[in-house]
Amino acid sequence: MGDTVLKTLTTPDEDPKWEHHAFARQFASSTRKAQLARRLAVQHLGEWGYPPASDTSCTVALLVAELTANTVRHGHVPGRDFHLRLAFEARRRTIRIEVSDACPDQPPTASPVPSLDDESGRGLLLVDMLATRWGATPRVPIGKTVWAEVAAESVNCPVRRAGSR
Repeated sequence: MGDTVLKTLTTPDEDPKWEHHAFARQFASSTRKAQLARRLAVQHLGEWGYPPASDTSCTVALLVAELTANTVRHGHVPGRDFHLRLAFEARRRTIRIEVSDACPDQPPTASPVPSLDDESGRGLLLVDMLATRWGATPRVPIGKTVWAEVAAESVNCPVRRAGSR
């Protein structure tokens, strides 16, 4: 399955200096594909002006890793894939991460603090701490999308519009 990469989407009412970049791809529901999703997210952030070592890229990588791992572990439906979408809105300096799966179960809206002996249960707590905001929405016709938004740091070289040099 190929990448769906959308660059420089503007609407007539938007100021042309502001851009919206997006990356979307469907993945088989496996831990290896969740790792690939994280690597591709970091690669695309680099293309948008956020190198892998930047705070923004590291935060997005952690959130993508957690959300895709959760969908593989808790949202897996045999024979169904998961979908990752990243969107960068320059005007709001926000990166939105969306991970969709076919499982109709909604994730908890608040993650209780796990005890020191718990081996898991810290994922959504991590998402809550790192994201500016996050949540889950039903997905039509089946499933859900868990999303998180990150405030992106300013970059020295702004993201260029397609075709510009």
